[in-house]
Amino acid sequence: MSTFISEPGTRLGGRYRLEDRVSASGDWSAWKAIDETLARPVTVLTFAPGFARIREVVTAARAASRLTDARLAQVFDVEENWDQAYVVMEWVAGDSLQDMLADGPLDPGQSAEIIAEGADALSSAHAAGVAHLCLTPDSLRWTSGGGVKVVGLGIDAALSGTTADDPELADTSGLGKLLYAALTAHWPGEGWPALPSAPQSPDGRSCSPRQVRAGVPTAIDDITCQALFQTGRGPAVTSPAALADALSQVIPAPAAPPPAVQYREATQDWDEAPPGQPYWQLAPGPPRRAARPGPGPPDGRPRASAAMLGVGAVLVVLLVGIGLWFLGHRNSQTQGGGQPSHSASSSAASSVTALAPVSAHGFDALSSAADDPQNENDQLAKFAIDSDPSTSWNTQFYVNNPVFGGLKTGTGLILDMGRPVRLSSVQIMFGSIPGANVQIMVGNNNDRDPSALSSFTPVAKATNVGGTHTFTVHSQAKGRYVLVWFTKLPPKADSSDQFEAQIFNIAVRGSH
Repeated sequence: MSTFISEPGTRLGGRYRLEDRVSASGDWSAWKAIDETLARPVTVLTFAPGFARIREVVTAARAASRLTDARLAQVFDVEENWDQAYVVMEWVAGDSLQDMLADGPLDPGQSAEIIAEGADALSSAHAAGVAHLCLTPDSLRWTSGGGVKVVGLGIDAALSGTTADDPELADTSGLGKLLYAALTAHWPGEGWPALPSAPQSPDGRSCSPRQVRAGVPTAIDDITCQALFQTGRGPAVTSPAALADALSQVIPAPAAPPPAVQYREATQDWDEAPPGQPYWQLAPGPPRRAARPGPGPPDGRPRASAAMLGVGAVLVVLLVGIGLWFLGHRNSQTQGGGQPSHSASSSAASSVTALAPVSAHGFDALSSAADDPQNENDQLAKFAIDSDPSTSWNTQFYVNNPVFGGLKTGTGLILDMGRPVRLSSVQIMFGSIPGANVQIMVGNNNDRDPSALSSFTPVAKATNVGGTHTFTVHSQAKGRYVLVWFTKLPPKADSSDQFEAQIFNIAVRGSH
């Protein structure tokens, strides 16, 4: 029986139980299904008998299955036995960009950040020779864990027969359209009926985002036009990597908290912050002191009497004494567990500081070898966070191939931070030999399996690293676990055909 005419409850491959048909065309259907072996939801594509593009779809699915970037929806299984053909993919929960636009355009900063993440994810796919070519507002998802997922990589284009002479330019233009849609809730040009078409300028092109919606920053407007129109607004942006880099430079900083009150130490005066002045610019004012009486002015007005001077001196001493007592009492309360001021507690809550991991573990989420314990030298992981540069954790060593001997596409070390954190930087002391390709990710699931890995959000990456390297993080993603994920290993010391990675020390900075 053809998989295309399967009914809910049908099992494919002895493990994928079809539940709900979520979309369909005349030649294929998409189902929500359950992988009964791993007890997880998956997406399953089934095909009509004789579907003309089945070979292209299978080829695209196999190419996508080799990618490890967690922001790209994974392909788990492919069956290409003609009428029994199907493709099993990650089930991505969360809102699509189309869903997010139901109530109108997004904040410009949020728009830029989401598309920048999507562009960076696609740049990693292009580096592996895989393109999307069919980007729509349904292709980009915002997951429940607060991360971006790109779905349909290569497969949607194969299903529709879409091709491109310049895949990088095609995907950059597609990303430009998604950015335009996020900023305006309009679609530039034709081709997406779920959004109204963007208004056109006299030359027949879509109006720029700033012309459609007030408040779009000029820099983001320019980048959108450079990616979408490819002319007239500065140098063209022609690749997803270039678009991600350009947007990362113009994403607005998070909005400041409401203006705080200003504390002036000597007399405990509290003043409202000047309008529009952020609280972090409010330096404590100078102490307000009682004016010391001086000699009378030379204009003939009477001088103060000695008695008045004496009273003034007593008042000065009394005021200073009260002020000093109040300060000492306040400081002792704070040091002894009393509550600090509102502005101090707000600043401390949002400040960047050193974060100490609770524990560290090897994280081999992709191993399929029966004799592999999947812990990647877990017993050594504690040495990566003991602040001792003479001790270290290392991966297992792999032979003849720096990509884990061809056995898998990645492995890593996972840090449990005890509670969700937002990273500012991660400094790692690797082994001295360069050659490691590394991603830093955050997430909330430390299970050693592919679905847990796919839930992590990449926040920084570097290639060919060795020695001490600092990963600077700009993403606002938060998670309890920080994952150091290797996709390529450096050579092992004193060996020409063995590869392993080392970590001597990790220093994490960020905020809770």
